[in-house]
Amino acid sequence: MLHYSMRLDEVNKRLSDIPKLSIYEEFYGFTSKDLGLYILVDNQIAGAAWIRRLNADHGTNGYIDDNTPILNIAVLPEHRRRGFGSQMLEQLSIEAGALYDQISVSVLKDSSVLSFYEKHGFMRHDNTVLEQSFIDGKDVITLVKKLQKAAVIRPTDGYDPRRWMD
Repeated sequence: MLHYSMRLDEVNKRLSDIPKLSIYEEFYGFTSKDLGLYILVDNQIAGAAWIRRLNADHGTNGYIDDNTPILNIAVLPEHRRRGFGSQMLEQLSIEAGALYDQISVSVLKDSSVLSFYEKHGFMRHDNTVLEQSFIDGKDVITLVKKLQKAAVIRPTDGYDPRRWMD
């Protein structure tokens, strides 16, 4: 999914072409502060969304501070425009709110995806300076979303794991 979240399919590159991308997957999940989820269609992964705290030394787009995780989200091309990205982002925002005050994301300055993030409560970060994407050198901006502290309710298919104790 990292391949799609970083637009490598659009610029005809592979993950191995950009070693800097390893920061997004190296040791991912070794801490409870890494959060992610995926969506299935016919028992196949159709998309994923995840957040990860990085630090200034990583030199990545979307970095605000050491306490603000960076969002990555991807939906396979054949499953786009079906609401999956919105569903994942809404659920991940709820779960991230239990740990963080805000999340950030880096987007192309002139991208149509900008309206997607704005619709979901993201705003341009106050200290945003125009950066260049390390993928293709295009202008990117950083958006931030303030998170709500709320009880985490996960979508379910009706199965209640507590029932086995009855």
